[in-house]
Amino acid sequence: MIPHLVSPVVLPAVAAALMMLLARENLFAQRVLSLASAAGLIGLALSFATHALPRAEALGNWPAPFGIVLVADGLSVMMLALVAVLAGIVLLHVLSNGVDKLGDSFHPLFQFLLMGLNGAFLTGDAFTLFVFFEVLLIASYGLVVHGGGAERLGAGVRYVVTNLVGSTLFLFGLGVVYATTGTLNLADLSTKVATLPAGDFALIRVAAVMLLMVFAVKAALVPFQVWLPGTYAAAPATVAAMFAVMTKVGAYAALRFGTLVFPEGAPAMGTLYADLLLPAGLVTLIVGSVGMLGASGINRMAAYAAITSTGTVFVALSAFTPEAISAGLYYLVHSTLAVAALFLLADLVARKGGRSGPVAVLFFAVAIAVAAMPPLSGFLGKLLILQARWDQAALIWPVVLATSLIGLLGLARLGSELFWKGANPEPPQTTTLTAPVLLLAVLLGMTVFAAPVYDLTTQIANALHDPAAYLTAVEALK
Repeated sequence: MIPHLVSPVVLPAVAAALMMLLARENLFAQRVLSLASAAGLIGLALSFATHALPRAEALGNWPAPFGIVLVADGLSVMMLALVAVLAGIVLLHVLSNGVDKLGDSFHPLFQFLLMGLNGAFLTGDAFTLFVFFEVLLIASYGLVVHGGGAERLGAGVRYVVTNLVGSTLFLFGLGVVYATTGTLNLADLSTKVATLPAGDFALIRVAAVMLLMVFAVKAALVPFQVWLPGTYAAAPATVAAMFAVMTKVGAYAALRFGTLVFPEGAPAMGTLYADLLLPAGLVTLIVGSVGMLGASGINRMAAYAAITSTGTVFVALSAFTPEAISAGLYYLVHSTLAVAALFLLADLVARKGGRSGPVAVLFFAVAIAVAAMPPLSGFLGKLLILQARWDQAALIWPVVLATSLIGLLGLARLGSELFWKGANPEPPQTTTLTAPVLLLAVLLGMTVFAAPVYDLTTQIANALHDPAAYLTAVEALK
């Protein structure tokens, strides 16, 4: 039996409701429900991956394009699997470090975060994407301020204000799109934008830029990255580890709209998205790597590493060719897991005995992953990106290589300060090492099985470049 596409959205929502209604004072029950939800999401992602894709479902009795449509294709299922695996590993770390003991609502908020992420990846409607963005905003704000404190509250307020501005811009953009095309269904928009009269070209281009600005805010692209370092550094490190995938929601949305709704070469669009995203990605890469070089602590180092990874991903995706998209998706998965591992390591370092020999070895391995050095998958990902962006080699190659070196120097400096000057011989609890070790194991698996993983991202990229199957799946619901 094939699960309904709404299952990854309903499962965490039901788990959160059960926690609030029946287990509000029972931490053990909340933990069991959270782990069960994460395990269920992994199972659902695997189930979707083993059936024919793309697949579309209409919610309720309203046919497309008037009703809410959910669509699972290779890209959305890949992102579902990434979220589920990361959530499961982060929850294991939560159980070992007890961060969920600092408040009653950690696990319900965590589940609502998963609900928002999964909904954003599955929705086939632009307005529903806005709704799931708001679910993400509310849940992530609660997680940022979890445990209290003036620093977290201040970071949370700045985070909310910035994202509310983005949300307002999102509504304006959607309003212009609807006024121009009469629809917000992504598949329907693909057809309508391609056949717009020349008199509407300027209006739809304005809407496209407004939406791209929203996605840039979510992804922390320069100049909209200012909210991320303070927010991620102030949040509990375990929470920030889950937030490693949050910036990739912006990358996902930009890729989805840039290949389906506003494809390069369309009469109304030309190369608008490519022209904007490449310089933004390069500048973001530079800003992030310089931030890593000057970062004053491991939490802030991880925050700037998240910015750097975003820049690298957008440098690849901005070409909107199958080869570049495939390389960008491979690196997207790697960088999400690597940055999450660095945040979990930050939690270990902050704890008693966290600067011991085992943690130092673990930091060395994670630093290799974050800096994209051989032999781990990040090196392969950057190599694939450089190969795919040969068209702009004179511009892209020096920036990518130089920023890789700068980031590596920053990690080396931080490692020296933490584990040489600030060494602590007392070992940490061995159970706390489990989660980052598991993340490294996944990265090692991506390295060993790089060929099949890259083949998979290539299939996804080809389907994005030619969305006929996606459009046919939605068309069948009319």
